Amino acid sequence: MMDKDNAIEVRNITKTFKVYYDKGTELKEKLLFWKRNKYENRVVLDNISFSVKKGEAIGLVGKNGCGKSTTLKMLTKIIYPNSGSIEMCGRVSSLIELGAGFHPDMSGRENIYTNAAIFGLTKKEIDSRLDDIIAFSELEDFIDNPVRTYSSGMYTRLAFSVAINVDADILLIDEILAVGDANFQAKCFNKLREIKNSGTTIVIVSHSLGQIEQICDRSIWIRDGHIAMEGKPKEVHLEYLDYMNTQRIDQLERERLKLQQQELKNMQAQEEMERKAKIKRYGSGDAKFTDIKMLDKDKKEQTTFRTGEEMILDLSYHVEKKVTDAVFGYGIFRSDGLWCYGTNTRIDRMDNFDIDKDGKFIITMPELNLIPGQYWVDITIEYGEGNPVDYYKEAMRFEVVSNMTDVGVARIDHSWKLEI
Repeated sequence: MMDKDNAIEVRNITKTFKVYYDKGTELKEKLLFWKRNKYENRVVLDNISFSVKKGEAIGLVGKNGCGKSTTLKMLTKIIYPNSGSIEMCGRVSSLIELGAGFHPDMSGRENIYTNAAIFGLTKKEIDSRLDDIIAFSELEDFIDNPVRTYSSGMYTRLAFSVAINVDADILLIDEILAVGDANFQAKCFNKLREIKNSGTTIVIVSHSLGQIEQICDRSIWIRDGHIAMEGKPKEVHLEYLDYMNTQRIDQLERERLKLQQQELKNMQAQEEMERKAKIKRYGSGDAKFTDIKMLDKDKKEQTTFRTGEEMILDLSYHVEKKVTDAVFGYGIFRSDGLWCYGTNTRIDRMDNFDIDKDGKFIITMPELNLIPGQYWVDITIEYGEGNPVDYYKEAMRFEVVSNMTDVGVARIDHSWKLEI
């Protein structure tokens, strides 16, 4: 029996799909090479259970392929589990595949009637809601045009407007909260909050953790077909982000991503060649950087760092001619060209020195307190009062990641104290 306080009960559901390795597509191929139709039963969801209370909003999170959208499609009865059961109480409205049921040659108005009827509304109920649906979609001037003439944003707005105006007891949403422009998105969020406050049960699948935190009471993290964690959204999301940042890709995933990685390397190599052609590298040439490395705290080459993590610049150089009163420096720039930080050995008041043979300069930053983003580093050898020997612009690029959501350029140490 279903608990009277629950709107959704998912009990021990398992879902598998057949994944073919070498399946013939033509009749001739199927007849001649029938033994080639090898496949594996891939388990997407493995005996998972959860319940959602009436009026509760939950978010399903996890990496691509973990089973989030599959779960939502089973809740809408688009597909069915291999085993287990799903019980739902009340009228269900879904935003899974936008405009499912829309006919391209019918007008927006006609499609409202068709789509709302799919959700179970009578013509009388649709008549009473029609003006609200059209007004919310902001498509008054286009509502009698065929939907094939709509842009993707207009199509999405109409589908969203229908789904949230059918007075559903349960609303299911899959990855489509970024609807229209910023003002329309804000209106959608406000409407979802209004729907939630009215007692509607909401289930959202999204990679935008911030969206889930704004709307949902609880998050469920699905990993490898199982529920890894559920609870308050911010607590679950912190664990999920830590996992995503630190997980090691297993051998199967390495093989699956090998081709993509090679394509990415080729693209990066091409970009690097183009970038080097544009680099402004200038100076007297008496000394020159030869081997430059960016290292983490374990002295491993790295191009991705967490906020607050140690970064080491390992800069080797070759000397053609003695440089008197040498100065080494570096600068960090954000990808949009904003100068985040710069210094040199003179600014840091190191004793004057000359370089007359090959060597190495190591710069250690114990805490790289930059906000997440893309950055580059300029490195320089100068002499005297800023005379360039080797100015190497955009010598290295790196990325900063974090599971925090603060904004700006740098993270400044601080504390909070409330006095009342």
